[in-house]
Amino acid sequence: MQNVAIFIISFLSIAGVILHPFKIPEATWPLIGGVLLIFFKLITFHFALTGILKGTEVYFFLTGMMLLAEIAREEKLFDWLAVHATVFSRGSSKRLFLIIYIVGILVTIFLSNDATAVVLTPAVAAAIRAARIKKPMPYLLICAFIANAASFVLPISNPANIIFYRDKMPSLIQWLAIYTVPSIFAISSTFFVLRYTQRKHLEESPEIKGHMLTLSRGGKLALLGILATAFILLICSYLNLPLGLITLIAAGMTFLLCTIPTKKNPFLIIKRVTWSVLPLVAGLFIIVEALNSTNTIKNITILIQHYSDHSVFATANITGIVLAIACNLMNNLPTGLLAATALHNAAVPEIIRSAMLIGVDLGPNLSITGSLATILWLIALRREGLVMSGCKFLSIGFWVMFSALFMALGSLWLQNLFGH
Repeated sequence: MQNVAIFIISFLSIAGVILHPFKIPEATWPLIGGVLLIFFKLITFHFALTGILKGTEVYFFLTGMMLLAEIAREEKLFDWLAVHATVFSRGSSKRLFLIIYIVGILVTIFLSNDATAVVLTPAVAAAIRAARIKKPMPYLLICAFIANAASFVLPISNPANIIFYRDKMPSLIQWLAIYTVPSIFAISSTFFVLRYTQRKHLEESPEIKGHMLTLSRGGKLALLGILATAFILLICSYLNLPLGLITLIAAGMTFLLCTIPTKKNPFLIIKRVTWSVLPLVAGLFIIVEALNSTNTIKNITILIQHYSDHSVFATANITGIVLAIACNLMNNLPTGLLAATALHNAAVPEIIRSAMLIGVDLGPNLSITGSLATILWLIALRREGLVMSGCKFLSIGFWVMFSALFMALGSLWLQNLFGH
């Protein structure tokens, strides 16, 4: 009965995050779940605290990335990029589509997929309005899909990567050796499929005013700080150092660099950071810790171990696909946490671990509930007065996600085959 109660509370907590009932903030539900688990003595307070502390590196990383994104928003750095993209399109909708896609790749790689959803989406919406495009959705869909498709190019491209690997993060050289080719296939496939599905909506030409925004002093400092942060994190990845605290320190230095010389009120920027993400993730860590006590994760570990002993290739593909679909049923953060916990004590080939991460990162492109980045993108759309239904997203995401997933998993297998 104790295990059943843990399952019910965990399921309802995750459902609350996905469905967002009664307009109660998403972070509230896993926290309520954690409190109920302690109140009914299903887990102890010390047990819950242990789960929360396991996410320390993730909290540091998320805080640093959210701070960088808010600085970029404040200094209109991405608005500047979006306007330049519109002007450089020279009146071609197809060229504009490609330019925004490339900008989305770069933002996702170096600032994480959440930054692409939160900051780039309103910037693209503003640029599209300025270009007097009547059907903006094809360009805005880029922000949603590339946020996940490019999210495993680097360890810093997605908080789920740090959650998944925790203290077993590969070095930068190892990471690039594993994920560069699958990333190229995922990004390319996503582009061509999305471009094909939106071809009928890319017939109107953007209206170009010829006016180029001038990047302010603060914007230049923000760009310098972001580039320096990206460089520092690449070095740290190469040296296989923990990324969380370093990300926070680099973001803090960028924050000071942008606020002190320009004499801006730092508290206004800090206030606009989406702090609710942190308790949301902390609550999910508690839930996963509780699920871990039910032996369910242990059984999953045994199952993966058993099948990997018989067929590594089949196990890698099946686990990758299953996780990709599971992300849309329970969001990729708890899915990634559960997968990481199941693999923690498993002695499986690296290709299985890699396939599972690809599933966690690419899977959310199927539906609007798949990842935190996609949910944040949906919220950004609503602020712009635009609506994307779940069914419409699913009808596009089905082709985008599965084509990219099969291409990425296939390239991973070929790379592993010829690498040996």
